[in-house]
Amino acid sequence: MGDLMRRSACLPFVLFLSASTAIIAQEKPAASPPSPTSGARMEFLDEVSYYEQRFIRLADAIPAEKYGWRPGEGVRSVGEVYMHVAVANYNFARMLGTAVPAGFDGKALIASAGEKAKVVQALKDSFAHFRSAILNIKDADLDKEIKTPRGQSTIRGAFFLISGHFGEHLGQSIAYAREVGVVPPWTEERQRQEAEKPKP
Repeated sequence: MGDLMRRSACLPFVLFLSASTAIIAQEKPAASPPSPTSGARMEFLDEVSYYEQRFIRLADAIPAEKYGWRPGEGVRSVGEVYMHVAVANYNFARMLGTAVPAGFDGKALIASAGEKAKVVQALKDSFAHFRSAILNIKDADLDKEIKTPRGQSTIRGAFFLISGHFGEHLGQSIAYAREVGVVPPWTEERQRQEAEKPKP
């Protein structure tokens, strides 16, 4: 009886110890580096945010049945353009020094370009990964030489290359949206606001 009581008395302590060990064993998520408040990285992150919200809003506005539309044979479809942007975000991050996530498969992403939900999620995930890559760069390394699709450049110089890529494919995506009868959401908002203004 005494042994049973002692074992019972020890049970809460053992459970507490087990729970504590389990909590300690869990890996804490790595804290993201703080966002810069000035300088080239802050300016570039603002640029990335601008393109991110436009890509995602436009991708979300286009009906799922239009994701396979393409302007001609051998040209990327609506969904393929967005997936191209998503895959490029991972490749640009790698170019800047951040490895792609484990299990990343660019070909599989492109293969699912006709599925709207997967495309929109892939865009969100890729921009989050790319932003993390920018945050991991040290300001002191901005002039570091790296290899880009256009040849040797600095990290700072690569920011211009990437902005150009965003602009090229956002323009393409807007043209595609217009062709399938979709007005870009930000344009629609502006038109509505102008229509609601009191006339002089």
